Amino acid sequence: MQYIITPAQIGQRPEVVLPNPQILEYLGEEGMRKMISDHYDLLKQSNIRGLFPPSEKGFELAKQHSADFFIQICGGPRYFDQNRGAPRMVARHAPFEITVEARRIWLESYIMILSSLDLPDDLKQSFWNYIDIFSIWMINTQDNQ
Repeated sequence: MQYIITPAQIGQRPEVVLPNPQILEYLGEEGMRKMISDHYDLLKQSNIRGLFPPSEKGFELAKQHSADFFIQICGGPRYFDQNRGAPRMVARHAPFEITVEARRIWLESYIMILSSLDLPDDLKQSFWNYIDIFSIWMINTQDNQ
């Protein structure tokens, strides 16, 4: 399977298609939480680690919030809405300097996780298609030239 990162620029808002809900059915909530946790563990070692809470407690809470979001958008319980309110992800990410390069690192970390995941390729592709486009919306800062 090939994971292609769509070229992006700050301010773009392409149409997003939600992932296939079968992803959550296949992984279950625990599997989805593990996938997100493993992704965050990679990010903690990356060049964008500064975008995440420095304390272990804050980092674990960020993992929980992200898992709640992905469970919800994959058709599961509305944990994110119940615990944090409407997602409004662009506004939530506004305080952080998210560049095209930061997006690339975030996506490449997901490639490592998805590649090793026991999930049918069509479901991996569905999740990838979502995060590839969804992540474009988060870019809010120009890369240093």
